[in-house]
Amino acid sequence: MHRTVQNLNVIKKFIISHLEDQSINKIPKIIAVSKTFSMEKILPLIEYGHIDFGENKVQEAIEKWQEIKKDFNHLQLHMIGKLQTNKVKFAVPLFDYIHSLDSLKLAKKISEEQNKIKKRLKIFIQINIGNEEQKNGIDESNLNEFYNSCVNDLDLDIIGLMCLPPKENESKKFFLKMKNLAENLNIHELSMGMSNDYLDATNNGSTFLRIGTKIFGNRG
Repeated sequence: MHRTVQNLNVIKKFIISHLEDQSINKIPKIIAVSKTFSMEKILPLIEYGHIDFGENKVQEAIEKWQEIKKDFNHLQLHMIGKLQTNKVKFAVPLFDYIHSLDSLKLAKKISEEQNKIKKRLKIFIQINIGNEEQKNGIDESNLNEFYNSCVNDLDLDIIGLMCLPPKENESKKFFLKMKNLAENLNIHELSMGMSNDYLDATNNGSTFLRIGTKIFGNRG
């Protein structure tokens, strides 16, 4: 069994054995964050049957995934990085999920491009949960208005919320805050938790984990 597949299975077992609520009968979807890694390292996971993969640059994703997705059309590709509006027309045909919706301008562009090709992506609104100047995301005080505009005016399929919490040692409180925001909107998906904090995220309601180094190893 390839090392990446072994790593994935170790993560799944670790989550199951460390769930605070043992009545939870399914673990979050694990997005294997394949950015910067070659298809040679990704293929063993695809052949094993893993479905969800994450990229953060549109051009890299096109070069790596456009042909592969023709052969493996069940794969789900997640855009997890900052999406520039001028890249939307290239992203919409390729990706299945966008995790980083962070402005009305971007929302309008996604809606426009989706309508052109009759495709509807699953979308997460990125929340700047720690109110950090250097990070993208919607301020939580503007969330309700932004969500309503996306759903009612632009007909976007907003399935959940995403965040990058400020500090590793305080992740739990931010994850709990995210869970409450999602519940208030009555949406059920949460994209939160990475290689360093995925267990805390799982125990606070995450349904999508974005894990790279714990699966593929350190990036060069």
